Amino acid sequence: MSPDPIPLRARFNPLIKPFLVLKIGLTMACTIVGIPLALAWFLGVGRWWAQHYFERLECQLGERHLRFRKGILVTTEKTIPLENIQDVTFIEGPILRHFHLSTLKFETAGHSAGQAADMHLTGIVDAQAFRARILRARDALRDAPQRREDDAQLAVLRSIESKLGEIADLLRTRP
Repeated sequence: MSPDPIPLRARFNPLIKPFLVLKIGLTMACTIVGIPLALAWFLGVGRWWAQHYFERLECQLGERHLRFRKGILVTTEKTIPLENIQDVTFIEGPILRHFHLSTLKFETAGHSAGQAADMHLTGIVDAQAFRARILRARDALRDAPQRREDDAQLAVLRSIESKLGEIADLLRTRP
C-alpha cells in the first residue's frame, strides 16, 4: 500500500456559515446587552461575517506538521508538529449533526489549557477520513526513525553474516 499524498488541504463544509451565525447570535442573545447586537447579527452582519470567515478558513496536512488558519480582523495561524499530536478527537453533537458538521479537537503534548481552545476545527468535509489521514501521517513520522534503526541493524547483521561465511569458508579450506 503506497503512502497517502502529502500535503493535503482540507475542504470545509459551507454549512458552517449558518451554524456560526446561529451559534454566535444565540450567544449574544443570552445577555440583555447582547440582544440588540444579536438583532443586527441575524439581520445581516452575521451572514457577512460568516461568509468572510469561511473564505479564510484553511487547514493543510504537511509531511511534518498540521497548519490551520482562521479569522477576519484577527487572524490566527497555528502549526502543530505531527509528532506532538497525542490524539485527534471527533466530536459530533445534535446541533452539529443538524448542520452535517463535526469538530476535530487536537490534543498535543505539552499544551496548556489556554491553547486548547485554538485546537478545534469545525466543518471539515469528511472529518473522519481527514482525522485518519492525520493519525496515519503522525504514526508514519514516529515510525520512520525506528525503521531507519531497524534497517541499520539489519545491514550490520548481514555484514556479520557475510564475514562469518567467509570465516567458515576459510576454515573448510584449511587442512
